[in-house]
Amino acid sequence: MDPAGIEKRSMEIIESELTVPLPEEIKPIVKRVIHTTADFSFAENMRFTPGVVELIRNMLIAGATIITDTNMALTGISKPSLTKLGISALCYMSDQEVMREAKSRGLTRAVVSMEKALRLPGPKLFVCGNAPTFLLPLLNLDTPPADIAVIGVPVGFVNVVEVKGKLWASGIPCIVAMGRRGGSNVAAAIVNALLYGIPGVRS
Repeated sequence: MDPAGIEKRSMEIIESELTVPLPEEIKPIVKRVIHTTADFSFAENMRFTPGVVELIRNMLIAGATIITDTNMALTGISKPSLTKLGISALCYMSDQEVMREAKSRGLTRAVVSMEKALRLPGPKLFVCGNAPTFLLPLLNLDTPPADIAVIGVPVGFVNVVEVKGKLWASGIPCIVAMGRRGGSNVAAAIVNALLYGIPGVRS
């Protein structure tokens, strides 16, 4: 069976085994996460702020920059889809300036990466799949930028649940996987599902 056929059959199996009713707008995104992880619990723990799927897709169509917290998440995002839209996806975790500043200030590279990303002009989609501290500079702002959205699915045990809760309560347009589950692969899967839902991107 060819790759497209395997994916199609996988999605059919996921659809047949889903026991949680999902709105049609978010179902393809949740199904792609389940396809990536084989974990049906994401159907219960993923949260979407009202209208966020359409908002993010419109941002991407308009040329928003995607900034990830890990190179693994960056690697997993569909490059042909980005090319079709003419948009960029970046990760600053290996940036030499970020690494030096993080060391001198005693901070995680994820924190300094977000600080640098916030200085980028234009609309931005922040994608967090691993390091919850990536989100802290954004969540600590008195007034977050108006032209942003966040995919917040860090995985782990330290500050993960707390940061996700703070993101969900912040009023920032976001997609969040509540609890400890998540990961860079989940983050990339969500981005790809959003990209694939834009007409003409995956033809």
